[in-house]
Amino acid sequence: MVTKDLTWQVATSVAPEGQAQIWELRGLDPSPEETWDHLRAFLHLDEDDLQAMLGTIEPLFQRGYDLIVENYAYLEAFPETAALLGWSGGADPQHLAERRRFFAVWLARTLGLDFSHDFARYLFRAGQVHAGHGRRRLHIPSLYVVGSIALMTAAFARILEQAEVRTDVQLRALAGWNKVFILHLQMMLQGYRSALALTEGEEKVKVTVYGRLRSLIGCDTLEIGFYSGQSVLEVLRKFFNYYPHARSETLEIVWESQHHDDARGNPWMEVERIYRPRAGWRVLRNGRDIAFMTEDQWRLEGADQVAIFPPGR
Repeated sequence: MVTKDLTWQVATSVAPEGQAQIWELRGLDPSPEETWDHLRAFLHLDEDDLQAMLGTIEPLFQRGYDLIVENYAYLEAFPETAALLGWSGGADPQHLAERRRFFAVWLARTLGLDFSHDFARYLFRAGQVHAGHGRRRLHIPSLYVVGSIALMTAAFARILEQAEVRTDVQLRALAGWNKVFILHLQMMLQGYRSALALTEGEEKVKVTVYGRLRSLIGCDTLEIGFYSGQSVLEVLRKFFNYYPHARSETLEIVWESQHHDDARGNPWMEVERIYRPRAGWRVLRNGRDIAFMTEDQWRLEGADQVAIFPPGR
């Protein structure tokens, strides 16, 4: 859940009256690429894991079609997921074909040991789609997203056992595949949470973007939820968590160090990443540049509108 009081996540630099101030965003989520690289390193997915997994790709690939068919047959047969998908009376053929295509792409990239940043972004977007932000607007509760990953782990183990892959190879490979599935799950949940946060709030503000941002995010306008009295910077935080690929176009990173003592009294330094607007980029609340407004004037009310303008407009 997104807390109503998020003032700690935003800050501004102080400027003399009448002059522009530089607004800042703090506490943005890591980008999908950063999460992907960091978690892969933490999971210690190393060359031994990859070699063991390579030895099982052939039997898994041979059963790929059956795996796809069986997965959606199970979702159709399980009453709760059938109801969520609108399949209580049987799967819609077109919808079923769409979901099978998604699964086939995921399976092909997974078995191809795709660890690219493009795949990280693909999984992040898949999480948003499962949160109801896809073309069909179907919201799949996160427990079924998590459960599906567990079912895939079990399916891989069953296929390898049926293929009579040597037990020692199975165990080493499944340890690696489990790490991969956890990596995928984290990416999907990060996208999922960004989608839920985008619409959370008592009110909705219309956000219009201009310039290259339109092609980057794929739309001209969107609505973002907020609680009455929240700052326009909270709306921007949600926007850039949902569209992390828009940050490099609009924001620049500034590193800020803070010194303090740890629990034992030893001096400690922490470095925080802060985002500021790139030169020329402007954010308007109801037609006024927030850089020339006081912080109190950033607090949103119903029917407010926000616009993000590139340099030169």
